[in-house]
Order: sequence, then structure tokens, then C-alpha cells
Amino acid sequence: MELRQIRYVLAVAEERSFSRAAARLHLAQPSLSQQIAKLEKEWGVPLFHRLGQKVELTDAGERFAQQAQILIDQAEALEREMRAYASGDSGRLLVGSLPITGAYVLPHVIPEFSKQFPHVELQLVEDTSSSLEQMLVRGKLDVSLLTMPIEEPSLEIQPAFQEEIYLALPPDHPLSDRDEIDLAELSQQPFILLKEGQGFRQISLMLCEQAGFTPRIVFESSNIQTVQSLVAAGMGISFAPNMITRAPWTSVKPAYVPLTTKPYRTLVVAYHKDRHLSKPARAFVEVIQQVGEPRE
Repeated sequence: MELRQIRYVLAVAEERSFSRAAARLHLAQPSLSQQIAKLEKEWGVPLFHRLGQKVELTDAGERFAQQAQILIDQAEALEREMRAYASGDSGRLLVGSLPITGAYVLPHVIPEFSKQFPHVELQLVEDTSSSLEQMLVRGKLDVSLLTMPIEEPSLEIQPAFQEEIYLALPPDHPLSDRDEIDLAELSQQPFILLKEGQGFRQISLMLCEQAGFTPRIVFESSNIQTVQSLVAAGMGISFAPNMITRAPWTSVKPAYVPLTTKPYRTLVVAYHKDRHLSKPARAFVEVIQQVGEPRE
């Protein structure tokens, strides 16, 4: 069994078609079919049900695909580590980021990093906190910008910076002109929060729990700017980290009021504890720590 044969099986499993998989792999379909048939003969079990134009995994094929993906992930991680050992100052750096947070932080980080490593190809992946954590675990990312708390114990974290969290209110809310607000006063208000899988949602729920109540959530969004727009439209209240309160707005913006407890969120750079951190990756972590919270 060879890695290329494993990749062939996974491609057919994902495409559910030999012809589409062959096109994706830039192979002739007969060649692809022969390679998979050879593997099935070697193991003595069929991996696919061939139903005319339709292809489905057998029970053995399902198990094969699960374990094969693990092998491919490990092989790709090993390949990246060997490239890092071989070159040091060149290669590819896979960086994860929360979409909106990255939009404010990375423009201050990437130019400085590129000065130090002009020949390193930096690839950015934007996703939710939970997805980024799993990509780090599987070796799909080298480092990622995340928000505490971190759920995955296999990740090493380096603090980047902290920023205050504010209450976001509709502009005409009766409490919008307060100097500060005790969150417990708003326990009966409708809340607009980020969806599951977003780190800032966890922080928001924790703040409400510390104030002694469970928020009544009326809207959810995967985009924190959408949350802020709904608040500005009077649909409910929410929270916002400092960098969001300074965002430019083309229309009405929420009223941002400090909370009496002065809560904050901690942004960190995370990477897997047991994976080699290349020289560019270490430098990227250091640059983020040096740049700190964006002030513009």
C-alpha cells in the first residue's frame, strides 16, 4: 500500500465518483480504477459499492477512509516539519485567525514578519475558534490567533494582548448615556450573540453567568459586525471587544458603555505542544507579541 493509493481512495470517497476523482487527481479514469482495484485485491475486501455511475463506500471502505485520513494528515505534518528543518528561512507558514480579529491585528503583524522572512509563503486560514483549534490538533495549521478560553489541552498558548470588553447598546437605549453599567441590571434584556463555536460567545455567556443570569438570546450570527449592526438597529444588546468599538461605521453604530467589572478578553497565539515549531513560526509568535493590541 502506497500513500498515493490512499489519496486515490479518499478522493473517490469524497467525490463519490471515479470520473470526478480522476479529473481532480489529473489521472486517467482507468488508471485510477486499476490502482484502487489493486489495493482491494491486496487487502481482500471491496472498498466501494459500484452502482453504475454512483459510488458508495462499503463498511470496510468507511473504516479505511477514517484511518487513511489520519495517515495522510500525519504524512503532511511530517512533510512540513522536514521542509522546515531543511530550509529554516523559507517554505510555507500556515496561520489561522478569527476573521474579524485578524482583520484588525494581522495588518500590523504581516508586514513586519515579511521584512524578516521575505521568502516565506504565508497562508491565512480564517474560521471559528473551535475549527481553528481542531486544525491545529490535526496539523493543518502551524500557529493560530485565538481568544481564551482554549478548549484543546494539546495546544500551547502564548499571550498576545488583552483588551477591554464593553456593553453594546442601541443608541436610544435608556442606559446608553451611563458612564458604566452593572450587567446584572440588564438580566431581562434580549441579547444578540455569536453562534456556537465562536470564542467570544463563550466569553459573553461567562460574563452573564458571573452577573447571575442566563441571557435570553433572540438573535445569533457568525459575524461580530452583524451582531453590532443588529444592536444598532435596536434588536437587542450584546458585548464588543475594544477593537470592534473603534471600527469605522457607515451608518448608526451601537452605544458602547464600560461595565463596572471592567472585563477583558485575552488573545493568544496557539500551536501544538508536540509539533516542531519552525523558525518562521516562532518569529510570527514573537511579532504578534511585540505588536500588541492595535491602536488605530
